[in-house]
Amino acid sequence: MKCTRLLQLLLAIFAFTRLGWTQTASTVLSASSSSPAAASSSSAAPVPPPAPALAVAGSSLKITVSWRGRAEAWDWFSTPATDGHYGFGASLLRVGIGQDLRNLEWQFEFAQPSLMNLPAHAVAPAPQGQLGLGATYYVANGKEENVAWIFPKQGYIRFKWTTGNDNPTSLKVGRMEFIDGNEHMPKDDTLATLKRERIAHRLIGNFGFSHVQRSFDGMHFVFDTKNSNTTFFAGRPTQGVFDTNGLRELNVDVLYGAHTHAFGGKKAPGEVRGFVLYYNDLRHALKTDNRTAVARTADKQNIEITTVGGHFLDTVPTSIGTADFLLWGAVQTGDWGRLTQHASAVSLEAGYQPKWPLLKPWLRVGHFYSSGDSNPTDGRHETFFQVLPTPRIYARFPFYNLMNNTDDFAQLWVRPHPRIAFRTEFHNLRLSDSHDLWYLGGGAFQQGTFGYTGRPSSNRHQLANVVDLSADCKISKDWGVTAYAAHAQGQSVISRLFPAHNNANLYYLELSYKMSANIGGK
Repeated sequence: MKCTRLLQLLLAIFAFTRLGWTQTASTVLSASSSSPAAASSSSAAPVPPPAPALAVAGSSLKITVSWRGRAEAWDWFSTPATDGHYGFGASLLRVGIGQDLRNLEWQFEFAQPSLMNLPAHAVAPAPQGQLGLGATYYVANGKEENVAWIFPKQGYIRFKWTTGNDNPTSLKVGRMEFIDGNEHMPKDDTLATLKRERIAHRLIGNFGFSHVQRSFDGMHFVFDTKNSNTTFFAGRPTQGVFDTNGLRELNVDVLYGAHTHAFGGKKAPGEVRGFVLYYNDLRHALKTDNRTAVARTADKQNIEITTVGGHFLDTVPTSIGTADFLLWGAVQTGDWGRLTQHASAVSLEAGYQPKWPLLKPWLRVGHFYSSGDSNPTDGRHETFFQVLPTPRIYARFPFYNLMNNTDDFAQLWVRPHPRIAFRTEFHNLRLSDSHDLWYLGGGAFQQGTFGYTGRPSSNRHQLANVVDLSADCKISKDWGVTAYAAHAQGQSVISRLFPAHNNANLYYLELSYKMSANIGGK
């Protein structure tokens, strides 16, 4: 029954996308702002690379088109008075034009998100709040069940030159996407996958799983050598993520610098990175933490946090397979409004790929820990702050994130065919500190909405056990399809908040299209 509904929704998205173009055109001409909405939730997933360009001899101008339609069925933790069981559809169309010359590159891209059949019945009174991401989209878009918009997603100029021993150097200025940990992509497939799936997006991301996504207005400097990369980034995030009006820039400053160094050569490649991230939130939005409502309301001071960290990746080839090891960690200091920030997080992971060419399996296990706050009245804020991430990368069923979180997990990736991949995961989730909150969200996305929500823990640690399965199929060069199913078994934290229905499920079916063409040649 649920699969039938997903198929029906996915088919309906095609028609709604056409409606969205008409609706958004009139909306953009007549409206100059959208109303701020209440609290946020989390999500996101990596976007596959675009299809190869359709080469035209002597071409220089590139047109890119990508479309993604998704039908989602949510069965959220619920109360007798509210219904967390619903389905909705969404699509995101991105159309861009650009040119890559010897010393200059430019690109301009529009995004057109459309949301259909958002649930009007899935918002419960506090402390239960919004029941899944469908409710978050509904609230963030002025409680409209059907909504669409169009806005500039990217628009930048990149200057390119060489220094020293022909070392590539570039400076990008304008509106762009930026992802931390993704500064240097290794040629080795194992390292590249680990960076894309287990390093990137932890603190800064484009929120690619959401139907609006995130960009930044700023500048991005890159200096490459044969074995290293140095990156500096300064920018402000745009509105978007859950709000279909992604035009505006938020009053939040982000500064980031990182150096990545590769080692080990081709036989046993590895890399190490160090980074510094400065975040200054000037919006004076009501903060989400474990203080009383009175204390939080009285604290209008900025959040000004510096995060210092890094990662280490290594591979060990053997005669029977390849092992890999991952270490990621960060510490935070600064000011959380009137409080002093002291927090940390660490991830330890290991994997093994046996030489089984029929299935090409990859088994991985890991442990993640981020600090929580043990005392809301001691003048210190010890909850690790995830800043502006793509949380769905590390929480595929996005009812949690990496704040006040302890996660022991196992993953199995199988690729029986070059066009087909399966992935399953198991997570045992606990709150790191029972005096802190159960956090959801992925950072600032509206001027008056904080971007993270928190629910009381009732002085308990156990959050949930989660198991999921995804299947990705590349139908053709341009088309792909993804199916996903997840089940969460709520434990003591969730059972106290949702005693009538403490389990949850998520299903979605996604269809994607990507094309790029070089035109304008002789």
